[in-house]
Amino acid sequence: MQAVSTPFNLSVASDLGILPIAQWEAGVTDLLDCLNPWLEQGWQTQLVAGSGEPVYLPAAVSGGLHQIVFAHGYFNSALHEAAHWCLAGARRRRREDYGYWYCPDGRDAGQQAAFEQVEVKPQAIEWWLASATGRPFRTSTDNLNGTPTDNRPFRRAVQLQAQRYLADALPQRAQVAVQRLCEQFNRPWPDARCFTELPR
Repeated sequence: MQAVSTPFNLSVASDLGILPIAQWEAGVTDLLDCLNPWLEQGWQTQLVAGSGEPVYLPAAVSGGLHQIVFAHGYFNSALHEAAHWCLAGARRRRREDYGYWYCPDGRDAGQQAAFEQVEVKPQAIEWWLASATGRPFRTSTDNLNGTPTDNRPFRRAVQLQAQRYLADALPQRAQVAVQRLCEQFNRPWPDARCFTELPR
């Protein structure tokens, strides 16, 4: 694949704290080289390694391309944020962080249940993206300081959704992303064996 050619918008990059390439996790360069040409050419969007919390910035906010900012140069954070983008409709993609209100770490049981409900599909897609790159997948309940809850029902819901995508097909943008990643990372298309074990 071609290397990413579009430069970051420097004023936004300095505001966001774009992470230097030297601090990216192994494999992130290959991931961005794979997805960014497609994102930029087809969607005026780029996947960006940020030094802080992940966020989606529409072009109206970023001053250039739409930006999917993932956390701290982490490979799996990039997959997670890409999965959210793959699900977001056109209206959502015009709003900062897709227009969702994020309840931070420290959620009570009710808030956590609501969080997990909206995370099932993106995390199932993330699992597909991880399988396409040969990376392990782990669910994220993102609530280390909140009320302890049993995460097994959430993990099972993510597994069932990932398996459902085998029969019902992935959303179109997720399908393209998985195909591109399989080619970049020399992996077969994910099959049922990828989703037989309950994720951690």
